[in-house]
Amino acid sequence: MSRLRFVDVCAGAGGLALGLEQAGFDPVLLLDNKSVACETLRLNRPGWDVLEMDLLEFDPAEHTQTYDVDLLSAGLPRLKSNATAARAETDEEKQLLEAAVLLAHGIQPRALLIENVPGLVDADAFESLRGFVHEELEHLGYGLRWFVLNAADFGVPQDRKQGVLVALKRQYFDAFHPPAPTVERHVSVGRALLRSMGARGWAGAEEWAAQAVGVAPTLVGGSDKRGGADLGPTGTKKAWARIRVNGGALANEVPGSEDGTTGMIKITDAQTALLQSFPPDWCFSGKKTARYRQIGHASPPPVGAALGHAVASALTVGRA
Repeated sequence: MSRLRFVDVCAGAGGLALGLEQAGFDPVLLLDNKSVACETLRLNRPGWDVLEMDLLEFDPAEHTQTYDVDLLSAGLPRLKSNATAARAETDEEKQLLEAAVLLAHGIQPRALLIENVPGLVDADAFESLRGFVHEELEHLGYGLRWFVLNAADFGVPQDRKQGVLVALKRQYFDAFHPPAPTVERHVSVGRALLRSMGARGWAGAEEWAAQAVGVAPTLVGGSDKRGGADLGPTGTKKAWARIRVNGGALANEVPGSEDGTTGMIKITDAQTALLQSFPPDWCFSGKKTARYRQIGHASPPPVGAALGHAVASALTVGRA
């Protein structure tokens, strides 16, 4: 069977694209407006066609290789629904989602995949946005499925719930089923990070891993407009503290043989990439904070792979 083709917008560090590649898709174009993210994509996949451009300025008529692809995917910046969210940021995120949906008019993909916050699926705050999506896609001949996945159910050592929209042309829609969990037991933080924790001879690695028995809280990349590299808001930091991780900052390297075996430790940006289930050889461009923001904002590749397999299966059955 020939590999399927896709366009990925707001591609970031490539988590969703990497998962789709693992599921049998090849990108004809990846788009992101951040130079450091584009550098990451080119560093890891020199053969990919990466375009640094704002989605709001993208015109598929100028990139005709995007026409008639199998899939248009978008791991968009996270929508905000709380009253404290900055209005300008919230409006920008909604505009990007609307722009991704409107691309279906020009590209006419057989399937559309959008990943965002869980609330996008059923929260009252996004009811009008869902209405816009339905109106735009249904008259183009798509059927829509909204659902929530937790990355932990796909082997990612992290409690990371993701709201997903999959839309498929009508001849493929009935064959689509959201992916089922791929693991029976969640992977713990301790299991995921034990090897890296002991890489510099830290005597406390085994003891630390033995008490880090749950999945990690959701990694939060933070805003490019403020702050440094930390593991999230106060509640998230408290969850990290329960497994003896200082969530207030990232370490430059893992603990060494000279470090004590008790007390709080910090994890590195490379370890957060493991918690997102990126392959160990996937490199991130930029300085520490820029690397961590790419990692924290990414869609975990195993989730992208599961979604890709589900979409590919529907497209294959629909063609039969």
